[in-house]
Amino acid sequence: RLVADLITEAGANRVLCVDLHAGQIQGFFRIPMDHLYAGPLIAEHLTTIGLVDGGTCVVSPDVGGVARARALAEMLGTSIAIIAKRRPEANKVEIMEIIGDVRGKRCVMIDDMIDTGGSIVHGAEALMERGAAAVVACCTHPVLSTGAIERIAASPIQQLVTTDTIPFKETRHIEEGHVKLLSVAPLLADAIKRIHKDESVSQMFADWNGR
Repeated sequence: RLVADLITEAGANRVLCVDLHAGQIQGFFRIPMDHLYAGPLIAEHLTTIGLVDGGTCVVSPDVGGVARARALAEMLGTSIAIIAKRRPEANKVEIMEIIGDVRGKRCVMIDDMIDTGGSIVHGAEALMERGAAAVVACCTHPVLSTGAIERIAASPIQQLVTTDTIPFKETRHIEEGHVKLLSVAPLLADAIKRIHKDESVSQMFADWNGR
């Protein structure tokens, strides 16, 4: 709430955010706030590289991310699976079961952010153990604390698809193909244009879903 108040007191009269980790943050602002989603950018990239067909399955790395995974699956027209896990302690993950059929599928794991990489790596290992053909990981915010990108590069994950909402300095991993970095600039530019022209911002996503 303090940060929201500081932004407002600094003179902002509208705020654009991308994939809030907690949707309740919207309620902290006393000015209009538009919540944008990077899902369409990720979906467009996956479609462009030919990763999407009947053998593709979108996977939520936990029960809390089911809505996000379902939205991406609907955009891509694929099936969905869910990894049920528990955390016995901080930064420790234990996979309990995988809900859905992943055998022989190219699995696309989707999350809002990746920090240590532990959850996404353990999830990828579990998917491969259950017979998945390949695993690609996607997220909006690449927090990637120390050692995370190396952990992901050494895992069964073929590639991490993420965006530039957070500066990504590990250019070597981009050059080697471990990471694909997507720009959110077109997303923000479209939203700003719509606001300037007094058009609906939410229609951006309705337009994409209608393709």
